[in-house]
Amino acid sequence: MDGMQLLEDLYARIGPTLRRGVEGVSDHALTARLDPASNTIAWLAWHAARGQDLQVSEACEREQVWTAGAWDEKFALPFGPEDSGNGHTADDVAAVRAPAELLLGYVEDVQNESLDVLTGLADVDLETVVDRSWDPPVTLGARLVSIAVDSLEHAAQIDYLRGVLERTGRA
Repeated sequence: MDGMQLLEDLYARIGPTLRRGVEGVSDHALTARLDPASNTIAWLAWHAARGQDLQVSEACEREQVWTAGAWDEKFALPFGPEDSGNGHTADDVAAVRAPAELLLGYVEDVQNESLDVLTGLADVDLETVVDRSWDPPVTLGARLVSIAVDSLEHAAQIDYLRGVLERTGRA
């Protein structure tokens, strides 16, 4: 297995992992919080997909799925088109209210776009520097791994939050 095959396998796991955490969750549970400052399942799913969408599009010089697929209009959130949730306040988290079908539709489109990007790359492309603001500069390979790890960490947070909500009867 070469580097690109490995990345394709890794990215192919993100969408189904997010789907498992969100699918079948009630609208109430999607926006339930363990405390007033915690994240919700809806926000975590949106943020995971937004982060992946924004960073993959920037690193590979493609348009974001968020705007290309009019997901920004479908969600109608009070954030700009470059906002992916970093630095959001408790009120910002509360503003992300969307049914599971909408969240999963966006997750699926981001998943498909990311896999399409990856199929157009070769191992040699992974050495391309995409961000010189770090020391050492960040390569495309490092950025793609970082994005996938971040998405899967958020998927794990969704699974945990869903489990707590279900076990405490708050789902």
